[in-house]
Amino acid sequence: MALTIDQPIEHKQQSLPARLFASQTFWVVIAVILACLFLSFATDAFATSKNLYNITRNITFVAIIALGMTFVIITGGIDLSVGSVLCLSSMVLAVTMHAGYSIEVGIIASIATALAIGAFNGILIAYLGFPPFVVTLGMLSIARSLAMVASNNTVVFQFGPDHAKLLALGGGAWVFGIANPVLYMILLALITGFILRWTKFGRHIFAIGGNEHAATLTGVPVRQIKVTVYMISALSAGIAGVIETGWLGAVTTNIGTGMELQVIAATVIGGANLAGGVGTAFGAIVGAALIEVIRNSLGLLGINAFWQGVFIGGAILLAVLFDRIRNFRRSD
Repeated sequence: MALTIDQPIEHKQQSLPARLFASQTFWVVIAVILACLFLSFATDAFATSKNLYNITRNITFVAIIALGMTFVIITGGIDLSVGSVLCLSSMVLAVTMHAGYSIEVGIIASIATALAIGAFNGILIAYLGFPPFVVTLGMLSIARSLAMVASNNTVVFQFGPDHAKLLALGGGAWVFGIANPVLYMILLALITGFILRWTKFGRHIFAIGGNEHAATLTGVPVRQIKVTVYMISALSAGIAGVIETGWLGAVTTNIGTGMELQVIAATVIGGANLAGGVGTAFGAIVGAALIEVIRNSLGLLGINAFWQGVFIGGAILLAVLFDRIRNFRRSD
């Protein structure tokens, strides 16, 4: 259908309110604000400093991994292994430090493990043509099994001579009483947003998600970028694993179980499109925030925690419905 000259001008001059109302992320922010206001009046415990501190800290673990997942989803892929990668990275850190090595050595070993898994996933997907769902589903099982082997399926709660340093890294609040994990999340979100918005690498990611064949024809190194985004996804899980280990003060082989579903939910709720080509760092953060507010509110309102999946699943369906309606209006 031919476009008249008035149509692109009208689109270009679209007002800020119109752009906001068309943004899924905007409505998720509104939902989070309304939920917080309601819970502040409906319960006495929600607006307390202790509860807000716990909420903001709990958001970070899902949000950090969701930032990495955003790269993958924008390319049209998926990574189901992030929960198990978090577990394996945490266990490598714990076992290394328990053996007497410094925190620096433990973190390097943990992050290197995550990057190796991400590279393995990416190579199978990009160069051998394996479906992302199958590869990362297999790695979900492999990584958690390796965590059991590394620890002999035991709990590790002693981290050697640098035990106190690790607990301070994940559980401290070094700046204005803000939990350290929150500071890490903000920093990583800023880095992610900058990469996606202002770098050639970010533009290539969106190009692959929009039309991979066209991106290849225009000279975009599609295979290398796909490997890189899976490494970024695994890296984010590894970073979250290090932080969560310091926060919990112990590591079990159950850590991160089911986390991949929360991460994907946060990313999709925040506005990313599983078909590729759409996603933002801010969307990943607010999606994680909505999930945590839902989880927190169930306990405060005396609702059975088993309903959590219903509410989160409903939020995902609403997010997809919103995206469908938006695409339908654009096509008209």
